[in-house]
Amino acid sequence: MYDHRKIGRELGLFDSDPLIGAGLPYWLPAGAAVRRALESYIAEVERRAGYQQVYSPVMAKKELYEISGHWAKYHDDMYPPMDIGGEELVLRPSICPHHALMYRSRSHSYRELPLRISELGGQYRAELSGAIGGLSRVRAMQLNDAHIFCRLDQVAAEAASALRLINQAYADMGIEASRYVLALPSVDAEFNSPSSKYVGDAASWAQAAALLREVLEDAGVDYEDAPGDAAFYGPKIDIQMMDSAGREFSLSTVQIDFHQPAAFGLEYIGADGNKHRPVMVHRAIVGSIERAMAQLIEVHGGAFPAWLAPVQVVVLPISDDEEKVAAEVARRASDRGLRVEIAHADEGSLGARIRENRLAPYQAVIGAREAAGGELAVRERDGSKWEASPIGEVLDRIADLSVPAAVRSGG
Repeated sequence: MYDHRKIGRELGLFDSDPLIGAGLPYWLPAGAAVRRALESYIAEVERRAGYQQVYSPVMAKKELYEISGHWAKYHDDMYPPMDIGGEELVLRPSICPHHALMYRSRSHSYRELPLRISELGGQYRAELSGAIGGLSRVRAMQLNDAHIFCRLDQVAAEAASALRLINQAYADMGIEASRYVLALPSVDAEFNSPSSKYVGDAASWAQAAALLREVLEDAGVDYEDAPGDAAFYGPKIDIQMMDSAGREFSLSTVQIDFHQPAAFGLEYIGADGNKHRPVMVHRAIVGSIERAMAQLIEVHGGAFPAWLAPVQVVVLPISDDEEKVAAEVARRASDRGLRVEIAHADEGSLGARIRENRLAPYQAVIGAREAAGGELAVRERDGSKWEASPIGEVLDRIADLSVPAAVRSGG
């Protein structure tokens, strides 16, 4: 594996500056292109899976996190409140309380459930300087978060569907989990006491853990129990990754939460006409975009899958005589939504330009014969070559190959 901190800077994907601060990286154009492709992919697979995308503020009153339980159980990882006009505002450590309020903003019928809402939103953690590292551990992150409000009898199916989305995303991204973990409360856990790490009651925790265990076993994945690693409000499935230094971290998660629906008084009207409490399933397909990008860089070393590559097509005119045709090819590629650049003839020999652009999935070479015939000859990243074919056909083929499987197949 590659060290994402080193190669990410060498390839001009991201960087940082002391004046911005530790744990607060910025994205350069190439990295921003990869990130944007990943975000668009997530938005599309979520849309196809029935999620409704929302936006919520990155801060709220401290009272919100007191109700959710974050302030009591998690405040060491939160930034201190800001006193603004007599109100205590806090940068959010989690998006779930905001989504709970969205659900509560109007009444719901059982016919609407499951209600799936998702957000790519900012989330903030007061990480100590010694814990910060590249993109893997940052102080401000963009989280691919979602919350499913459903009936108890729908929980297992929704959690299983979330796990399938995660596995499909990993396949499309070309990454693999190191292991699956069922994060549980500690063996001697106490619930809902001031000194306890956990909120809620033992029966709800046991029920949630049993449902998640069922999901893992039905999916046929090997997993390990991890007592003491549960969230303060419920057990969870953590999908673990390994970095270049052999350190393990969680990338994606599926969680079952009985606590916050009760804390916020969430309800729906059942088929019997009475009020019932929904269950909240938390789900992150790729977790924080920063951690996902770190893993992608370390696994692929900049040679990203075609749909993620910052430049998908490099056009290489052999001489100045083909520059005009190269510009037209680049325009037509861009019109198809491809990310394209021209490696101009005056930038070096053809061989040197091919080596310089070796990380691009496709290199379209234009010589005198191709220019005269309105054709392109393509060289793939692995060195394989396509026979020269009409420009439109070649670009259509590249565009088709630059779509991730989950989107190409319809999910």
